[in-house]
Amino acid sequence: MKLKSLSLVVLLSAITSAAMAQLEVKAGVNLANISTTSNGQVNDANTLTSFHAGIVGTIPLGTKIVSLQPGVFYTGKGAKTVIGTEGSSTFSKNTFNPQYIEVPVNLVFTFPLGSTSGIFVGAGPYGAVGVAGKNKVEGNLAGVAFNGESKIKWANDNPTTTTEEGSGYGIMRRFDYGLNALAGIEVQKVVLCVGYGYGLAKLQSGSNSSSNDENKNRVLSFSLGYKFGK
Repeated sequence: MKLKSLSLVVLLSAITSAAMAQLEVKAGVNLANISTTSNGQVNDANTLTSFHAGIVGTIPLGTKIVSLQPGVFYTGKGAKTVIGTEGSSTFSKNTFNPQYIEVPVNLVFTFPLGSTSGIFVGAGPYGAVGVAGKNKVEGNLAGVAFNGESKIKWANDNPTTTTEEGSGYGIMRRFDYGLNALAGIEVQKVVLCVGYGYGLAKLQSGSNSSSNDENKNRVLSFSLGYKFGK
């Protein structure tokens, strides 16, 4: 109940803010990965293609150049990993695709390029709640092929406490958070955007050490949007 109530409050708050602003529907492709080294870098060969879709509100902050942009998205993250050499007698390939409801809040600067177009850059924090996802595995063990698929298991943790409820082996932390940056161009009401999400929360249940940046979400995204209203 606590998790559902918190998720509902976050969702309603974002929708309420967007309702007072110019609305933009937005969707696109995610190139997702997970950090594998202590300095937060990832192996590009493990990129997983996923998607995102949602709405964004634009609230001017006293000028047309500066605005606040809250949003609500359904977004897929994750990565692909391979242990051993694919196709050999012993290897395993894992496709890990968690899906979240994500709420970003960005401060955006828009610079006009004529009366109906402009370029923009922005950045801000995001918070996300894991709601679905699958984990697929396939490979060979001593020449014997195997494969399987299972739903991702989420810990029922309460983000207002210092401990994590429902943690365990093979269970993901439900709450993700981090920073994102974006840039793009507006032509009349059509918006093209590229973004990058830098996760700060570890994904595995029961572990969120700040000693390194391993096992955190990294997402490069490309979006097409359309604005309604003024």
